[in-house]
Amino acid sequence: MSRFLIYSFLLATCSIAFASDPSPLQDFCVADPNSPVLVNGVVCKDARLVKADDFLYRGLHLMGNTSNNVGSNVTAVTVAELPGLNTLGISMARIDFAPMGINPPHTHPRATEILTVIEGRLLVGFVTSNQLDNRLITKVLEKGDVFVFPQGLIHFQKNLGRGYAVAIAGLSSQNPGVITIANAVFGSNPDIAGDILAKAFQVDNKVVNQIQSKF
Repeated sequence: MSRFLIYSFLLATCSIAFASDPSPLQDFCVADPNSPVLVNGVVCKDARLVKADDFLYRGLHLMGNTSNNVGSNVTAVTVAELPGLNTLGISMARIDFAPMGINPPHTHPRATEILTVIEGRLLVGFVTSNQLDNRLITKVLEKGDVFVFPQGLIHFQKNLGRGYAVAIAGLSSQNPGVITIANAVFGSNPDIAGDILAKAFQVDNKVVNQIQSKF
């Protein structure tokens, strides 16, 4: 094998290795949100000052407020809510749905999501990339079912029942991030120019203006 091929292989391997949160190099690295130091993540608290409460989050048993336009609520448990998650590469969330409520199309730029239905019946789905022809992968989930949404792909959930539904999501990053598609496209600050969106969505400028006004 030539040196060029070896170098290419090593570069490709390194690219894959750095595609997710870095592995911890110590027992724990509890986040110190008060540190003035800026890093790609959160600075570690002095390990000698760590307490049990740094690894504890209470409240996931509480139902979120679903009285909003989409009829859902996400209670996130990321490094911002649970400092002990820092450098561990995981987080989670509780998602509550009102009857017929939706968790609108969104992406997590830094995490794959695995969703478990705790109560109710959900329609879930994700859309593949342009390279795979934007195929919609969708399924109806019952209580106890598990579904995976690959990292970075647009996905959604909808409550199909007449009662409230609950799901628990695990995410492969301490800070997975979220981009709600409609909010980002039509509610950016400042607005994306109407003629750009009109051409992208193949609609009249008036339609774009009407949608933007709702955000």
